[in-house]
Amino acid sequence: MGLPGSYPSPFVDQIFKSPSVSSKRERFEQAFVVVRQQLLDAFAAQGVPDDAQTWYKRNIDYNVPGGKLNRGLSVVDSVEIMKGHPLTDGEFFQAAVLGWAVEFLQAFFLVLDDLMDHSVTRRGQPTYYRVPGVGTISVNDATMLESAIYQLLKLHFRNETYYVDLIELFHDTTFQTSTGQLLDLITAPEDSVDLSKISLEKFQLIALHKTAYYSFYLPVALAMHMCQIPAAYPSPSRAETVYPYALARSILLPVGEYFQVQDDFLDFAGSPEKIGKVGTDIVDNKCSWCINMALGAASPEQRAILDANYGRRDPEMEARVKTVFEEVGLREKYRVYEEKVYAEIMALIESVPEDEGVVLKREVFTNFVDKIYKRQK
Repeated sequence: MGLPGSYPSPFVDQIFKSPSVSSKRERFEQAFVVVRQQLLDAFAAQGVPDDAQTWYKRNIDYNVPGGKLNRGLSVVDSVEIMKGHPLTDGEFFQAAVLGWAVEFLQAFFLVLDDLMDHSVTRRGQPTYYRVPGVGTISVNDATMLESAIYQLLKLHFRNETYYVDLIELFHDTTFQTSTGQLLDLITAPEDSVDLSKISLEKFQLIALHKTAYYSFYLPVALAMHMCQIPAAYPSPSRAETVYPYALARSILLPVGEYFQVQDDFLDFAGSPEKIGKVGTDIVDNKCSWCINMALGAASPEQRAILDANYGRRDPEMEARVKTVFEEVGLREKYRVYEEKVYAEIMALIESVPEDEGVVLKREVFTNFVDKIYKRQK
């Protein structure tokens, strides 16, 4: 497939064929150079002054690249697996645009989340709202990052039959994630610590809405639309109708919950050097997997320590909570949980029919699990 007319073909050809661009990640990062320039050109075309253009460029550069890029690269990986062949330059770039749209969505959420949580660091640098001169302007900058998603979709997919599907998917995912953020904020507000309001059921709801949809289902669903997988198709081997998007959700949402448990555990047990940020769940009064496990195993004396010290912005109080986490065997509980949930997810993946000619393959899902199983950051 050739590059659509809206793509800067000579420039894309040049960067993809450069001897210095070899790995998939490098090609993906070079695609960012193109989409960023398109966004900056569109912004400048509005006649805005130079200082606004400089600000917008810093906003994009500070918040969008620089992470692990797992979500964006998962779009490219999933498209390649489903197509069953190495992607052409055009296919790769089109998948990369969708991948970067996911990374823009991630940046939009993180800028707002860090502001609401008063987080100190992100990806090894100060959180964006703490950059001198930014402050609450970060709220507007976040909305500009979200708007960039729809500029990219319009520019690169307007003539595709699945254009509306992409738009609806991003809108639906934003709503799901915002719902999760709301549940997170009102379940355990920073200024009102009441551990009786925290429960594992609430944690699971938050993980489902705040993490699973946009981090796991969204990249695969985007790839499925790009590969034009239908909403339903018959499975010859099982004599039943397969609903691939529902099937993908049934696997990827549990993967997302597993990922959130990992994130919560690493917030407690991981080092800032490895995870790229200072853990804040304890002082932020988060309804995390860790506090839920500790509450379920704590003695009356330990529960009293948690009630008196959790959710307070005091290093000594935070240390007392961590001591209880260690005393109730949180590390071993996590090890047991990880092995159990890994086996359950792999069993779900085995439920995907592998009929000849079917595009949705088990490898799409194992690719995700392989990336996060036993991760340390």
